Amino acid sequence: MESFISSFLYHFNIVTFLVFLLFYSYQFIYMIVALKSKVSKKIVGEEDRFNKYAVIIAARNEELVIGELIKSIHKQTYPQEYVDIFVIADNCTDQTAKVAKKAGAFVRERFNKNKIGKGYALDFMFNIIKAEFASNQYKGYFIFDADNLLDENYIMEMNRTFNQGYRVVTSYRNSKNFDQNWITAGYAIWFLHEAEYLNLPRMKLNASCAISGTGFLVHADIIKKNGGWIHHLLTEDIEFSISNILKGEKIGYSPNAVFYDEQPITFRQSWNQRLRWAKGFYQVLSKYGKDLIRNIFIRNHNSFSCFDMTMTIMPAMILTIVSILINGLFYLAILMGIFEKESIGDTTILMLRSFGMYYLVMLCMALMTIITEWKRIHCAGWKKIVYSFTFPFFMLTYIPISIVALFKEVEWKQIPHTVVKSIDDVR
Repeated sequence: MESFISSFLYHFNIVTFLVFLLFYSYQFIYMIVALKSKVSKKIVGEEDRFNKYAVIIAARNEELVIGELIKSIHKQTYPQEYVDIFVIADNCTDQTAKVAKKAGAFVRERFNKNKIGKGYALDFMFNIIKAEFASNQYKGYFIFDADNLLDENYIMEMNRTFNQGYRVVTSYRNSKNFDQNWITAGYAIWFLHEAEYLNLPRMKLNASCAISGTGFLVHADIIKKNGGWIHHLLTEDIEFSISNILKGEKIGYSPNAVFYDEQPITFRQSWNQRLRWAKGFYQVLSKYGKDLIRNIFIRNHNSFSCFDMTMTIMPAMILTIVSILINGLFYLAILMGIFEKESIGDTTILMLRSFGMYYLVMLCMALMTIITEWKRIHCAGWKKIVYSFTFPFFMLTYIPISIVALFKEVEWKQIPHTVVKSIDDVR
């Protein structure tokens, strides 16, 4: 019995690893392309063709931070006459609207307790712009969260990529509070990895990138064709990305357009946010999964991007959950005496090896990201190294979160932003 249990788990874990390898081996190519691209990341474009943009910021009780975002927009090297700032004070009970107006933004307040979420706030403002500012003829819309800060060349760099013909453009997501604790660092490392080891190689390989929550630019024609903002799942960013990829859009990435955002500080805040993300991914999979898989096998310029997005929303966490549950159930059965106790030692070693392999992969990913992005991460060097070693534990917490999300009803919950820094403070 001992050899049967050990052999079963050993071969099961090997098969699981091979399935992962089959699904995600293309991301090793991404890493190689990303590392080669580090030598010269400058994208040649038509920088001197200035387009008129509207910046849209959805804010709920963000009086502490929204002023600094607007200041960073006013400090842009891009001509100010080509940029208008719109703020939706969404169900606010503080002075967000007053602070935003004082900082120089056009502000509208929205109160709706039934339609809650960023997507509804964006749609509210798009309808206002359509009704009251149609004569401004905006070429595109920037979307930001109130806690963001922009590098002074941000809009100029995004404009360059936009002028290459991309109708949706995402950017380099850095962190205002990388060094606060292992949770904020965990978020920051992942977003840096996502920018430079997923979106950068996608761009280089002429595949579609994906937006990540905030810090992106969308062509006005897309919003006009959709009749506003139509994406209202819990993860409207990945829904927006996949919806546009299925329609044939190719999302671009501007690696030199840097913005900073604030990461959740406490584990409870992080749990609530990532629980919403996990539930949102399940919603997106349910809504778009069949279309994505079908388009993988239709020969067009976005077939690979459909495969890439399918891998983004589907197999990894589900396969991980199944693997953890099977290993855990067998181990629990052994501890309860259902199987011979002699199996405990061998099974423990097998589980520790599996965990060790997972930890090593995540650690290598973190170290590679930290080393290549070292100069762009603004904190003490020793913290960068230490938080590389805690990153695998941060990612491991996604497992219980993803399991709970399968069964729990999840609603949007505000994450308070309290890190008040100017763009000069961050840099």
